[in-house]
Amino acid sequence: MSRAIVWFRRDLRLHDNPALAAALADGHEPIPVYVHAPDEEAPWAPGAASRAWLARSLHALDAQLRARGSRLLVLRGESGAQLQALIAASGAVAVYWNRLYEPACIARDRALTVALRARGVAVSSHNAALLVEPWQVATQKGDPYRVFTPFWRAARLLIPAQFAVPGAPSVLPPLPVVAGHEIDALGLSARPQWDAGFWPHWQPGEVGAHEALSVFLDDAVRGYKAQRDIPGRVGTSRLSPHLHFGEISPRQIWNALACAGLPAHCDEHVQHYRNELGWREFSHHLLFHYPHTPERNLDARFDGFAWAAPDPALLRAWQRGRTGVPLVDAGMRELWHTGWMHNRVRM
Repeated sequence: MSRAIVWFRRDLRLHDNPALAAALADGHEPIPVYVHAPDEEAPWAPGAASRAWLARSLHALDAQLRARGSRLLVLRGESGAQLQALIAASGAVAVYWNRLYEPACIARDRALTVALRARGVAVSSHNAALLVEPWQVATQKGDPYRVFTPFWRAARLLIPAQFAVPGAPSVLPPLPVVAGHEIDALGLSARPQWDAGFWPHWQPGEVGAHEALSVFLDDAVRGYKAQRDIPGRVGTSRLSPHLHFGEISPRQIWNALACAGLPAHCDEHVQHYRNELGWREFSHHLLFHYPHTPERNLDARFDGFAWAAPDPALLRAWQRGRTGVPLVDAGMRELWHTGWMHNRVRM
């Protein structure tokens, strides 16, 4: 049986992983690999808190793979060079991955696709992160949207009541003998462990993501429309980091909302939460079509906005939660202690 590389990026799960499912459906033995190359996401490489989460999520994924007879091969260095070397060492005939939408990642993946196909290696990319692809939604003139409400109205027409999602494989073939790195050797964990307060509140990985979803469906979603606005209550899903690292997909969440058997009075709360998933879709839509927006305004009229003069002392006070404004300080201290800040406090 031929071998294929399944390149894990921000899709750290086995259920509803289209790249993994496609490699198996095409009859390949998958080689699960993670390539640590944070410089390729510059100037928006992950910060220390994200790296700490990533370390735990990679361990969780590796444990899931080992339970099925495989393991996660961890490489380090420039992605193209690492994948090319792995192809030579393993005899892989194809590379599968799930798409990313940041400008630097798109440019890298396009260049890598050209290089691999020139070598005779098949490339197969898939959507694992979104309900609809950014290029699927356009105005009647064929332009990308710039306003949320018409975007979401158009996107909803493309979203089914439930998605067909692939399950996780129950058994995987063992990994070929290829040299790699230990996850802990990547230097992702915080040193010193200033993040110790995070982990009583979070469980990185696919299992933790689904547990968080279950808690949300059992409680907060039933009053979500109003309760999400109250910082002192657990009224949100707290799924954002799990979605970011691809430990759960928006399709799985969409399906779970449809199948939860919630009473009729919860409909408005479910729809409101789905609208919040829509904002996530819209953000990807804007980033894909307007790749300058991480550094420049979408609306140029804001270029002349009258910001206050920089004040290092005020900045430091804000960062440490010592401004004297109770709500601001509470939010910053929550962020430092738990790694998370309530949406309304962020705003």
